[in-house]
Amino acid sequence: MTSNIEVQRICQHCGKEFIARTTVTKFCGDQCAKRAYKLRKREEKITQSNVETAKIKIQSIEELNLKPFLSVREVAELIGCSRQTVYNLINSKKLKATNISIKKTLIRRSDLEKIFYYF
Repeated sequence: MTSNIEVQRICQHCGKEFIARTTVTKFCGDQCAKRAYKLRKREEKITQSNVETAKIKIQSIEELNLKPFLSVREVAELIGCSRQTVYNLINSKKLKATNISIKKTLIRRSDLEKIFYYF
């Protein structure tokens, strides 16, 4: 549907000025409309992926909250620090831990919670 009106508009995708035949035209041509659509869809996918990632992180932390014994990596993830910081807390006797084997150290959840009462 064309009309006799001519409206000066600026393309929302490329930013160039053009003459529109309707008052609702947003893009200067079909190419800009297609590129804007593709960009919008790409941003929707990125947003959806970020939401899914956030859900997985929250779910992981909730699972850690249910465990009575935690590994060094899990403690680091739970309190938001590095593994080396957890080892430093263990070596300075601020956090109690048990070596089950040479490469496996476990920390009781109650001992982890006690550390926050001291600070």
